[in-house]
Amino acid sequence: MLPWKHAVRALSVLLLTAAATLAPTAASAQEASAEVASASSRGWNDWSCKPSAAHPRPVVLVHGTFGNSVNNWLVLAPYLVNRGYCVFSLDYGQLPNVPFFHGLGPIAKSAEQLDTYVDRVLAATGAPEADLVGHSQGGMMPRWYLKFLGGAAKVNALVGIAPDNHGTTLLGLTRLLPYFPGAEDLISATTPGLADQIAGSPFITKLNEGGDTVPGVRYHVIATQYDEVVTPYRSQFLSGPNVTNVLIQDKCALDLSEHVAIGTVDRVTFHEVANALDPARATPTTCLSVIG
Repeated sequence: MLPWKHAVRALSVLLLTAAATLAPTAASAQEASAEVASASSRGWNDWSCKPSAAHPRPVVLVHGTFGNSVNNWLVLAPYLVNRGYCVFSLDYGQLPNVPFFHGLGPIAKSAEQLDTYVDRVLAATGAPEADLVGHSQGGMMPRWYLKFLGGAAKVNALVGIAPDNHGTTLLGLTRLLPYFPGAEDLISATTPGLADQIAGSPFITKLNEGGDTVPGVRYHVIATQYDEVVTPYRSQFLSGPNVTNVLIQDKCALDLSEHVAIGTVDRVTFHEVANALDPARATPTTCLSVIG
């Protein structure tokens, strides 16, 4: 095997190790199964939930790369449930023999999984539309569903937390790939969901052709200037009608959340998510939102 191939494989192992360290999931299959089984007992993925008049649309949470339906949402899901929402979360982008870490399969296929899941949620709740909240890839992937799979007829709003809407350069590291012949092909073959997210990839190019948005959907993007994964961070913002782009440091200059924290534990961001879901009852997002 060529030396650079060893380097690429080593990088993949490093990424997986880092994800395991960052993700607040259990470390064993038995514990992970218990996490999933207990999600409904924490108030979300309750298939008997019926939306209220105050919150008439169910919320579907879409995890990020290396995430899953539980670990990404241990804080945000209960936060929304406690505010009266019916909340659901799915797993997508699974690879064979890779437990826990999802969002690695081809993103267009992941969007098909989202399509099926939203239909299931709407059938269970009786609601005509859902709202989507996604972190990282989970804030970008639904745009394929909205644009190419008819999702716009079923979705009122998409709230993206640190979404890689125009791909990522990973602090410029992706620009080194042309210097390693075959590296992109290897990444595409083993983890196509990662290859799809590289700035300038065929997936990203097609996703953004003809404009960032589709009619009938509200878009709300929440970014952090300290994002070290989706770079440059302003590439997360969308252009078009019915778009709100928010830099969380404009709401709270003291917020130091980076890419993982903004989607998993940052209550200032979660307050902004609640505002995006219910703009008629929105209250100012400030540093004090952390105790709200």
